[in-house]
Amino acid sequence: MGIFDKQSGAASQQTTTTVIAAGCDIQGEFKLSCDMQVDGIIEGTLKLEKGLIVSRSGSIKGEIWADKIIVNGQIEGVCRANAIEILDKGVVSGSIYCDNLSIDRGGKFFGTTHPAETQHVVEFTPKGKTDMKKAEQPASEKKPVEQKLKKAQ
Repeated sequence: MGIFDKQSGAASQQTTTTVIAAGCDIQGEFKLSCDMQVDGIIEGTLKLEKGLIVSRSGSIKGEIWADKIIVNGQIEGVCRANAIEILDKGVVSGSIYCDNLSIDRGGKFFGTTHPAETQHVVEFTPKGKTDMKKAEQPASEKKPVEQKLKKAQ
């Protein structure tokens, strides 16, 4: 398909992956609506709408929200995901909030596991609005959720 094809104005059907290459050492807060692969080093907060892959050379220190996390490198911190898979060379140290955790033979996990926090869902909204959404709850339960949300940010 060429640049000037009739379909050029249509939304892209391709998937995008952000790659942090080996040799990159970065710090900060990341909010992505695409997949991410980490071959380098990241220190900070990652909020991903899709999946995260940490390769053998990859290392993350911080707090992670993602749909799915696959680890073959190192993560130190807090992971919140729908599914987490620690591969044979993967090492995770810290807290995991997930209901679907698998660890391959050789993979290592040091820390604590907790059930998934259903009241926190990463959502990408236009600037000026919040990027965390609370699940609907009775009025009597809203105060603790608001306190948890403040702590998470």
